[in-house]
Amino acid sequence: MSQAKIPVDSILRYLAESTEEAKEKSQKASEVLLGDLDTDISQTPYEIVYQEDRVRLKYYKPEKIKHKIPLLVVYALINRETMLDLQPGRSVVKNFLENGIEVYMIDWGYPGRKDQFITIGDHINLYMNDMVEFIRKKHDISKINLMGICMGGTFSVIYAALYPEKIKNMVTTVTPTNFDTDQGLLHVWMKNTSAEQMGPVYGNMPADIMNLGFLLLNPARLIIDKYIGFIQNMDNKTFVENFVRMEKWIFDSPDVPAATFKQFIEDFYKKNLLIKNKLIIDGKRVDLKKITMPLLNFYGKYDHLVPPEACNLLPKKVGSKDVEDICLDTGHIGIYVSSKCQQAFAPKISQWLKEREDEM
Repeated sequence: MSQAKIPVDSILRYLAESTEEAKEKSQKASEVLLGDLDTDISQTPYEIVYQEDRVRLKYYKPEKIKHKIPLLVVYALINRETMLDLQPGRSVVKNFLENGIEVYMIDWGYPGRKDQFITIGDHINLYMNDMVEFIRKKHDISKINLMGICMGGTFSVIYAALYPEKIKNMVTTVTPTNFDTDQGLLHVWMKNTSAEQMGPVYGNMPADIMNLGFLLLNPARLIIDKYIGFIQNMDNKTFVENFVRMEKWIFDSPDVPAATFKQFIEDFYKKNLLIKNKLIIDGKRVDLKKITMPLLNFYGKYDHLVPPEACNLLPKKVGSKDVEDICLDTGHIGIYVSSKCQQAFAPKISQWLKEREDEM
């Protein structure tokens, strides 16, 4: 039997080609990283029309107003509302404006130590309600449209139950309302978290600790894979710009007021009071059956922070007869930034709101 020959020439030729390719990629990556990069976020023009303490109200005006009723967007206290206007071509805010919707968005600001006693009730009955009143008065209308995101969606659900007479239509996206699930590691952790010492120790819940916790929920994907992907695409200017924008958003995280953080853990994650209609906010019980306005409920099939089980009970618990439930094949952030979801999210919301404008 003849001995198999090693194709030395082919191996050397492959190594030479790979070396040349790596050299060219490195050169281009160097040019990209050392060159001018457009990494600004929240580039859509807006005006600050109302401010109370650290909380501001942003107003985005479309070139042509096509909707009679403005939309108030309530983001979570964790991370920033700039996620909805992260990058050109993938901006929920821009999409709303192109569909003729006047958009208001709450910027919760950066809580300081003096804010450690601010409760969930303060956020809802003071800040949110004052801003709703401002919008109603400015537009001379009795009801506005309300859209809540994540924890901001939970706040919006509570607000709509306490003030149903002020809300025309409500949209909830990746909004946790049922906390009796172990599908997400976050839920498991929060149920076993002791938050009693938060105020005396930190004043507020530090953003850096929360960010570390979120990364540890899926370290392989959120820490290792992400940066390997960056190294592999360093020669792609568009990829690098979008990567930096996302990193800016991720690490631009406010602290959370201690009283609010403790209340959210105890009353929501541990006792699951909201979905049971047993939650008490400033002495008033939150009855989900009082949510009689139309409800559009979005969530992500692969959301590791707010799994479908945390979101999909809400439509069955509210008093509204006009309810639509939409589960998208994406994760927690993909709903707002993935190209696949762009046409399935903001345009759907715009159409849904438009169809209900004249309904009583």
